Amino acid sequence: MTAIDPTAHLTAEQIEELGRELDAIRDEVIADRGEKDAAYIRKVISAQRTLELVSRGVLLFSIFPPAWVLGTAGLSVAKIMDNMEIGHNILHGQWDWMRDPKIHSTTWEWDHVSPADQWKHSHNELHHTYTNVIGKDNDLGYGIMRVDEDQKWHPFHLGQPLWNFLNACFFEYGIAAYDLELGKNLNKRRRKNPEFRARAKAVGRKIRKQVLKDYVIHPLLSGPSFLPTLAATFTANLVRNVWSHSVIMCGHFPEGVQVFERRSIKGETRGQWYLRQMMGSANISGSKAMHFMTGNLSHQIEHHLFPDLPSNRYAEVAVKVRALFEKYELDYVTGPLPKQVFSAWHRVVRLSLPNKPNKPNNKPTVKTPDREPELVAV
Repeated sequence: MTAIDPTAHLTAEQIEELGRELDAIRDEVIADRGEKDAAYIRKVISAQRTLELVSRGVLLFSIFPPAWVLGTAGLSVAKIMDNMEIGHNILHGQWDWMRDPKIHSTTWEWDHVSPADQWKHSHNELHHTYTNVIGKDNDLGYGIMRVDEDQKWHPFHLGQPLWNFLNACFFEYGIAAYDLELGKNLNKRRRKNPEFRARAKAVGRKIRKQVLKDYVIHPLLSGPSFLPTLAATFTANLVRNVWSHSVIMCGHFPEGVQVFERRSIKGETRGQWYLRQMMGSANISGSKAMHFMTGNLSHQIEHHLFPDLPSNRYAEVAVKVRALFEKYELDYVTGPLPKQVFSAWHRVVRLSLPNKPNKPNNKPTVKTPDREPELVAV
C-alpha cells in the first residue's frame, strides 16, 4: 500500500501556474537588489573577520579559563558565520551581481577542508538540481544512510545513527569525502583515474592548509597557551560542524519531507521542479539571530526555490512563498529548531530498522509528467 501523493490534487496547469508565480517572486527580488543588500554582506564579512581576529587574540591567553571560554565561544561563532551566512551563500553566486571580485563565487575560498570548486559542483550543480531524488542527490543521506522505506534494508543500516553522529562531529571532512564521491572511487581502477587523483590532491592540500592554520600556527603563537588554544580550536570546529550538520539535517530530513524516484523527474518542467523543491525541503522557525546563524538556511524551502537570491531577502520571500503553499493546499513543513532536529533524528533511527510487516509505505507516489521538456534548474 502506498501513501497518498500530497500533490495529487494539483492539475498540470496549476503546477505550471505555480511556477510562473514563483518566477514572479524571484524576478521582483532580482529587480530590487541594490546597495542595501551589498552593504549587508560587506558588513557581515567585516563583523566575522573582526570577531575571529579578536577571538584568536583572546586565545593567546587561553591558559586562563575565562579567556579560554570567551575565545572559544567567539571563534565558534566566527567559524559558523564564515561557513553558513558567508561562504555557503557567496559560493551559491548570491552576490555575483555586485561584480566585486573579492566577494564572488569564482574567487571565494572558505574556512573548510572541502575546496570551494568541488563543493560548488556537488552542491550547486547536483544537489540543487536533483533535490531529494534517490540515486541522483548525494546529499540525501550522504551515501551512508537509508533514507526511504522502499530502499532495501541491510544489517549495515543498524549503524546509521552512529554514522550520522560521527558525520556531525567531523562534518567538514564528511563533506570533503562526499564531494570526492569517495565511496564509489575506492576501487583500484577508479583511484587511478587522473581526474579523481587531481581532485583528491586538491582536498589533501586544503586539509593540510586548514590543519596547519588551526592546529599548528595559531597554537604556536599562543606560547604557554599552546595546548589550551589547540583544545579551543578543536572545540570551535566541533561546534561549527555539529551546528552546520543539524541545520542541514533540519532542511532535508524531518518527517513530512518527501523523497522522489528517478523516474518521477523524467521530462520535469519548471513548475514541477519548483514543486519538488517545495515538497523536498523544510524550514526552521525562530528569531532573527537564529536565522542569521543558520546562514538563513532556516528558510530552506525558499533557498531551494531561489538558491541564487541574496540570503538576507529570504525572510520577506518566505511570506509570499507560504501564501502560495496555502493557495495550492500544500504542507509547509516548518517548526522550532529542537522539534526539527528531533524529527530528523527520529527519521534516521526509524529507517535504520527494517520495515514493519504490512506497514503502509510513507512515501507518496509522485506524478510522472505527461510531456518531456528539458530538466530545468535555477
